[in-house]
Amino acid sequence: MKQFKRSIRNYFVDESGDGVLFNRKGRIIVGERGCSKFFILGFVDIPNLADITSELNALRVQLLADPYFLDVPSMQPETHKTAEAFHAKDDLPEVRKEVFTLLRQHQIHFSAVVRDKQQLLSYVKQRNKHDDSYRYHPNELYDYLVRRLFKTRLHKDDEYNIYFAKRGKSDRTTALLQALQTARHRFCKQHNIENQSLINVIPTTPKHCVGQQVVDYFLWALQRFYERGETRFIHLLWDSVSVVHDLDDTRQAAYGVYYTSKKPLTVAALENRRGI
Repeated sequence: MKQFKRSIRNYFVDESGDGVLFNRKGRIIVGERGCSKFFILGFVDIPNLADITSELNALRVQLLADPYFLDVPSMQPETHKTAEAFHAKDDLPEVRKEVFTLLRQHQIHFSAVVRDKQQLLSYVKQRNKHDDSYRYHPNELYDYLVRRLFKTRLHKDDEYNIYFAKRGKSDRTTALLQALQTARHRFCKQHNIENQSLINVIPTTPKHCVGQQVVDYFLWALQRFYERGETRFIHLLWDSVSVVHDLDDTRQAAYGVYYTSKKPLTVAALENRRGI
């Protein structure tokens, strides 16, 4: 009798920006120094994970041995930055270029959802008018975007390993699993299908998971576009972008805008809305 191999899919999830709207005194700080204007959640699906893991690790060893980087602080082990793992925010431009070049050589599938925090702020204010007990928390935004990001991603395979970047000291494994199960349940109910595949939520760090380093670079590139209007980084990786769902650009449709290979993300597409 022919045996069927179980299909197991790995997703590596991270965020860019932050979910903060107010400071400790309740003052709005969206867009101020240290507080992003957008919050983005994304994942990568990497078919050749073993190969890219080997190559990124080898690249880091090569760069650390290069005398050019001898006295660079981020390359020193005690800083726990590039010496341990690639992280676009901490890496030198010369290092970033090498990582981008390597990523472009691999088959990677990146998807993301984008939330405009000014629009989120309007929602929070409106809700507070009708419910005095409501208090916004960044976890609310994170879990909502998890449901949106994985809405159509959890019904085809037999098992899913979903690696989330650790966020602080709190263990949110149960909450994230619930968000994922809710996303799948709603999709299956809508399409009248059955799916009981196993979902494993795995907290991890870039140091121990190369997939986290990969998704960090994609998210950094996308965040540079939304926060600064810089196109060159996300355009470098655009061939690997499956979809970027801008939830709050509702000028043409209530569900937002989907940017894909056939509809690239450009400054011209957004300038009237945000003045980027």
